[in-house]
Amino acid sequence: MGLLDILQEAIGGDTAAHVDQVAQHASPDAIGAGLAAAMRSDQTPPFGDTVGRLFGQSSPMQQAGVLNQILATLGPAAASMLAGGVLGRMLQPGQTQLTPEQASQLSPAQVTEIAAHAEEQHAGVIDEVSRFYAQHSGLVKTLGGAVLAIALAKMKENATRG
Repeated sequence: MGLLDILQEAIGGDTAAHVDQVAQHASPDAIGAGLAAAMRSDQTPPFGDTVGRLFGQSSPMQQAGVLNQILATLGPAAASMLAGGVLGRMLQPGQTQLTPEQASQLSPAQVTEIAAHAEEQHAGVIDEVSRFYAQHSGLVKTLGGAVLAIALAKMKENATRG
């Protein structure tokens, strides 16, 4: 069974059950593009809400990974100003990345706010965060049916074009 067959089957049924299959057959770039389309869709929760939800389901290492992706996209100076400066207060002078211990001190609500502000500053942060989560299919499954359906449909659309 090829990727298009898997995507077609997933779109028509239990999307979460097919995420692992899709992850085995699709490139991280394809998965990331599908996730980014879903995160931009007006049929899914706002980007910040989605990132906050994923953050709450993540391990401390994954939490640090996504926050460091936001820091890398915006730059530490800009990112440290987000959400009332919570990231700036956590970073030591000269530090450009959060440790898993530091990241785990943040709440999903704080990360929702950080992600929402990051999107306002740099719309490309959605693509970068989506590429990060594309490497974590276990987390992607927690997104829920609507987000997964849109992501998989976009992947199918992109695959049939290419």
